[in-house]
Amino acid sequence: MGRFATVLNLLSVVVVIFAVAMFLPLGVSLTLEDGAEGAYDLAILATALAGCVGWVTTRGGRRELQPRDGFLFVVLVWSVLPGFAAVPLLAYLPGLKFTDAYFETMSALTATGATVLSGLDALPPSINVWRCMLQWIGGMGIIVLAVAVLPLLGVGGRQLLKAETPGPMKEQQLTPRIAQTAKGLWLVYVLLTVLCGVAYAWAGMDLLDAMMHAFTTVALGGFSSHDASFAHWNSPLIEGTAVAFMLAAGISFGTHFLALRRVSLRPYRLDAEARAFVGVCAGSFALVVGYLFLHGAHDDFSTVARYSLFNVVSVATTTGYSTTDYAAWPVFAPLWMLMLSTFSTCSGSAGGGIKMMRAQLMFQQTLREMMRIVHPRALIPVKLGGQVVENTIIFAILAYMLVYGATLTLITMLLTATGLDFMTAFSAAAACVNNLGPGLGEVGPASTYAILDDFQTWICTLAMLLGRLELMTVFVLLTPAFWRR
Repeated sequence: MGRFATVLNLLSVVVVIFAVAMFLPLGVSLTLEDGAEGAYDLAILATALAGCVGWVTTRGGRRELQPRDGFLFVVLVWSVLPGFAAVPLLAYLPGLKFTDAYFETMSALTATGATVLSGLDALPPSINVWRCMLQWIGGMGIIVLAVAVLPLLGVGGRQLLKAETPGPMKEQQLTPRIAQTAKGLWLVYVLLTVLCGVAYAWAGMDLLDAMMHAFTTVALGGFSSHDASFAHWNSPLIEGTAVAFMLAAGISFGTHFLALRRVSLRPYRLDAEARAFVGVCAGSFALVVGYLFLHGAHDDFSTVARYSLFNVVSVATTTGYSTTDYAAWPVFAPLWMLMLSTFSTCSGSAGGGIKMMRAQLMFQQTLREMMRIVHPRALIPVKLGGQVVENTIIFAILAYMLVYGATLTLITMLLTATGLDFMTAFSAAAACVNNLGPGLGEVGPASTYAILDDFQTWICTLAMLLGRLELMTVFVLLTPAFWRR
């Protein structure tokens, strides 16, 4: 029982910290007098009370976290916080069902960007601030933030960072101490957010919109305060600014941290994953531009290039912004973009999907197997960035890819069985597992997930959780070995 007391005690601390975060939208509500302050009063009281009660009742069982505790803690945090985050939405929007509110906040905290809400322009500004802020909190991972303060509580954080950090090679450390690593990542994250907000304001957004969209751009989340997303401004300058920061956020924050610490661009040149990410985005942009131009999707080449650049980068980075209904393009283009969301972003970024590093290693493993067919006795190492990758990592990635494919297939089949057409079911499954947000068909960029019934909504909610925690963190809890002493 002491094992669970430790996890619940730490969970209670995170819940209390989460209550403190609600003071920002409360302050916006009070300043702008948007009428939503009562919703935050209730949410802060309920969240803080629950956290304090949990901490008091479990503080006697605290001990050092074990590796298995870290996985359980991460899953509980990402399952429990959306429930508390939904309170302001439920309190202000009385017609909103708990299922939809939980879906909305799960989408926010997992930086997915799928929404069931419409009429965003008419919502109180503080509600949109809360939605966008949740994506910013979830983008890097609230667990990484907790890791930075856990030493103050007398609890180590290495197990938590290993469970939370996205990507296949999780043992690499940027600094000698795990707390310093977390603080370094957050330093880059905050700095990039501030720069993004300033750039948006300079490009023409008002200050509140600039802050909200900086939150969701750096988090690669895609929530907006406008139903039309970035088409609301119809500004090439604002769109270009978004493209630049989406690309920056799609690169590992660890690489940014090293470049900042060394005051050098060399870490970017040495990062094979970042080079591949930029190359794939550039190549896909050229492919989509050419395809759409040949098929006459828009009137002139400049319009085709503008829409292609923004939407290709948005989908490839799993952000999910849009400037046009790209689902209405000739079918190859949106399908290609959906495929990009499965692998384009770098490990160590806030993006979703399997990550570029896994895709690179799987490609090299495929080439190695082909070479072994021709030369059965040859010793052919798999390398990334000039370094040999151990077979244990290759085997782990192979297992992950099997689970990823099976999960995507199962969720697609479940959604199809509930009556959705195949395109909607498949794209919704892919968009949720990859933390992209908008799919195709009935859940395309011009629509919302409000068309789903409750069962379908819960399936997509689970898919977002699985995708954010990269599948294995959740599925390991289902193994009997996890619960044995």
